[in-house]
Amino acid sequence: MHHKTIKSALISVSNKEGLEPIVNRLSSLGIALYSTGGTYAFIDQLGLKVTLVEDLTQYPSIFGGRVKTLHPKIFGGILNRRENAKDIAEKGEYNIPDIDLVIVDLYPFEETVSNGGTTEEIIEKIDVGGIALIRGAAKNYNDVLTVSSRRYYKKFLDLLNSGGGLTTLDQRKSFALRAFHISSHYDTAIFNYMNRSG
Repeated sequence: MHHKTIKSALISVSNKEGLEPIVNRLSSLGIALYSTGGTYAFIDQLGLKVTLVEDLTQYPSIFGGRVKTLHPKIFGGILNRRENAKDIAEKGEYNIPDIDLVIVDLYPFEETVSNGGTTEEIIEKIDVGGIALIRGAAKNYNDVLTVSSRRYYKKFLDLLNSGGGLTTLDQRKSFALRAFHISSHYDTAIFNYMNRSG
């Protein structure tokens, strides 16, 4: 099936700017929201129903937040193939929910470097979970739509308003292409920093 209806979303963003109208619209469409610490608090304060990722995984955020979303229930929910019989069976066996939409705004690595952050501050801004979420969702664009940066919020909100949560394969592929562009640029920035710093 080329058309998919978004029924659930994982949202994990560093910067909350521009997020409010999106989560309000998602909620109004009855889309289940999953989120991490700071983003969860932001959505919860808006009075919207949202599930903490830790409640889904039954595993806490550990190592100062370095490990939050890196869990089979999250990545299984993103990467399972919706029409694959084996995937459907395994999803049921391990009680993994589908995640149809991933919204991520990565840690501000380049900004931290340009602002003269310490080595420790810069290293902590190397996003691992976020970049993995983007790549996983983009890889499975057949079933999942990924919004990989705040710069794509308006385009996504327009799509959400016009389609009511229904997306086409071409739309999901277009957002996947943007996601791989974001991840490529992000990794290049990290490489350039590490290469310069020796």
